[in-house]
Amino acid sequence: METGEEFGPWLSRQLKLAGKTQAELAEELGLTRAAVSAWITGRSTPRPTVMTDIAKALGTDVGTVHTRTTDTQAGLPLFWHHRDGYLDGGRDLGNAAAFAFDADVQVLARETCQNSLDERLDPDRPVQVHYTLHELTGPALEGFKKAIHWEDLLPHYSAVSETAGHQKVGRVVHAGVRDMRERQRLVLLRVDDYNASGLTGDDYGDGKFAAVVRRQLESLKSGHSAGGSYGLGKATLWATSALGLVLINSTLSEPHEGRKERRLIGRLELPWREVDGKAFAGPAWLGRPDPDSPGAKVARSWWADEETVARLHLTRKDDEPGTSFLIVGAHDVASLDEKASDMDDEPMDAEEEDSEDTRDIRRMHRRLVKALGRDFWAAMTGGGGRPPRLEVYVSAMRNGHEVVVPEVRVDPSVEQPSRTRALQAYYDGAMVERLTEAGQVAARRVPLKVPLLGGARGNAGTHEAVLLVTEALTDADQKKDGPRNQVHSLRGNRMTVKRAGVPNLPLGTNPFQAVLLVGEAVGELAPFAKDAEEFLRAAEPPEHDRWGQTEELTLRWSPSAYRRINTLTYEVNKAVRDLVARQPKRAAREGGEALRKALTVKKRPKAKVPTGPVVPELSDLQATIGDDGEWRIEAEVSIPRGGDEIVPMVPVAELDVRSGSRPKLDWAELVALEGCEVDGEVLRFTPGARRAKFRGATDVTSHPVRTMFTRLVVELRAGKGE
Repeated sequence: METGEEFGPWLSRQLKLAGKTQAELAEELGLTRAAVSAWITGRSTPRPTVMTDIAKALGTDVGTVHTRTTDTQAGLPLFWHHRDGYLDGGRDLGNAAAFAFDADVQVLARETCQNSLDERLDPDRPVQVHYTLHELTGPALEGFKKAIHWEDLLPHYSAVSETAGHQKVGRVVHAGVRDMRERQRLVLLRVDDYNASGLTGDDYGDGKFAAVVRRQLESLKSGHSAGGSYGLGKATLWATSALGLVLINSTLSEPHEGRKERRLIGRLELPWREVDGKAFAGPAWLGRPDPDSPGAKVARSWWADEETVARLHLTRKDDEPGTSFLIVGAHDVASLDEKASDMDDEPMDAEEEDSEDTRDIRRMHRRLVKALGRDFWAAMTGGGGRPPRLEVYVSAMRNGHEVVVPEVRVDPSVEQPSRTRALQAYYDGAMVERLTEAGQVAARRVPLKVPLLGGARGNAGTHEAVLLVTEALTDADQKKDGPRNQVHSLRGNRMTVKRAGVPNLPLGTNPFQAVLLVGEAVGELAPFAKDAEEFLRAAEPPEHDRWGQTEELTLRWSPSAYRRINTLTYEVNKAVRDLVARQPKRAAREGGEALRKALTVKKRPKAKVPTGPVVPELSDLQATIGDDGEWRIEAEVSIPRGGDEIVPMVPVAELDVRSGSRPKLDWAELVALEGCEVDGEVLRFTPGARRAKFRGATDVTSHPVRTMFTRLVVELRAGKGE
C-alpha cells in the first residue's frame, strides 16, 4: 500500500485542521497525552487497532490514516481568503508587474514556455508543454462556477465594477464579468508542462511555490542559462485573465509533506475594493484554512482528490512532474491588431477577420502556434544525436468533449524551415565556408569579448559565437520563413532573444536567413560560454527580446559594458555581408595576354609631390539608426599626397539644428577599419596611406532628443596628438 507523509507530522496537521488538541484526542482514544505526543514526535506509532479509532476521531476512513496521502476532510472546507486592506490606508489598484506585459497570448506563450524550459528536469528528454483553449457554456459553465465558489467572489467583482471608471484594472475586470454574463460563456486557457520540476517548497518559505504564488519580483531559476531573471514572467498569467484569476495544480519533483501529486491553489488579482464596509488590499487565495495562522484565516495549498481536480478542469495526463496553470477568463486583446505580430500573415476567413471578439479560441489557437514557432523553433530542433529541448502542443475544445481545433504539435521545420535547416546542419557538423549551392549552410566564428565583473579594465575572455547563414525559401514559400534577411540571436535556453535585419547589404544579394548562437547555444563546453551566458542574461530587459543597456549590466559590469554587444552586432552584420556577397567572376584569359602585348599605354610623368603636413578629408559617410536608438556610422577618409606627416584628426558627431550651436554627441564606440588606428577619440593614420576607414556609434545617453527626430552631422577636426 502506498504511504505518503510520516505519521507524526501528518497527525499534527490533522489535529489542527480538526481543531483538536493532543489532550482531546488522547481522551477520545482512552489513552494518555504522552502516548499521542510520542506519535507526533516520531518516538512511536499507534497499533493497527488504534488506527481505526484515530480515523473515527478525525472523521475520516482508516485507509486515509494508513496511507496519509491526503488530508482529512474534517472541519475546514475550501474558501477564498482575501487580503485585508492596509492599516495605513494605502491602496494598490492592481499588480504593477502585470503592466510590464500586454494581454496577449503570444506574450503569454513566450513567458510560460521560457519558464518551462528553465525548469526542465531530465536533460536527456524534452520538456513537454501543452496549451489547451477550452470554452465553457451551459451546464459545463455552471458546474465550473460552483467548483471555484463563484458566489463568494461575486461581491468582490461587483465592488470592482462599481469603481471601474476610475482605473484600468477595474475596467478590464468589469468587461470580463460582463462578457461572461451576456454571452454565457467562459474561456479557459490551460498551460501544462511535463518533465519540469513543479512548484516545490513550502507555502511561505523560500521555494518555487512561494515565489510564484505568494511573491512578486522573485526569480528562483535553476541555472545561469535560464531565460528569466526578473520574476515578472509569471505576471503574464494573471494579465491574460480578464477576471484576474488563475488556478494551479502541481505535481512535484520533490515531496512536500510526504506527497507529490495534486497540490492545488488558486490566486486572484483584483484592485483595492470595499465589500460590506470592509476594505481588501487586492489579492486572494483559494485553499484550505491554514491552522497555523491566527483563527485559520489564511488559505494555503491543499492536496486535492481526483474528482475535485476534474471539476476544476485541472486533470493532468499522467504523474510526471510539472505544473498546470488554468487561466480563467482568458482574452487576447492584441489579436484585434493584426500588426501586433509580424507572424499574423496567414489568411483568415471572413467571419474571423470581421470579428472583434478577443475570446475567439480559433484565432487564439492560430496565434499561439505562430508565436511558439517563431520564438522557440531552436529549442524544438534536434540533431547530431541530441533530442530537442522542447515539444509543444496546442488544442482547442468546448465543454470538455467537442473538439474545435485538433491538437497540433508545433513543428519548427514548418514554422521556421530555413533556420531549422541551419541549426540541424550545425548539430550534424554539415556546414560550409561559403554558400555555393542551394540548401547549404555557411558558418563563421564571431568574437564576443566578455568584460570583467565590477567595471575592471580588460576581458574575462573572448567567447566565439557561431553565425549560421543559409538561403531563404523561394517567393512561393516565403511566408513560411517569416521576414527575410534577418538574424535570429539566441543563447543557452534556445529561445530567440533578438530578431534584427542586416543593414547595408550589397545590391543583388540573394535572400537569406541567419542564426547567431551565443553562450551555451554554441556548446556547454565552448570557451567562456558560461561567462557569455551570464553577461547576456544581464543585458536582457524583462521582455527578453533584445540585448542592450540595462541597470543590471551597469551595476554588475560597467555603464559602458553594453558596447561589447554593439561590437558583436557590428561584427555579425559584417560577417553576414561577407558570406552573402556574390563572388565576382574571373575574367576569361583567352586572348588576354596577346591583347596586352599589342597595346601600349603611355604614362604621364609623375607630378611633383608637395611637402609638409597633409590634412585628411572625410570623403564618404554611411549612417543608420541602431537597435538601441544610437547613430551608427561607417566613414571613409581620403588622404592627399604630401609630406611624411599626416595630421591626426578627431571625428565629431553633432545634431543638425536650424539655429544656434549644434549639440555634440559622445561616442560610445570608435573602431579603426583600414589605414588608421584609434587613440581615445583621435584617428592616427598609417604613413603612406591614401585612404582610411573607421566606424562609430554614438552614446544614446548623450542624445538630447529621440534619434528618429534628428539629423546627424559628422566632421573631422584636427587633433592635438596627446
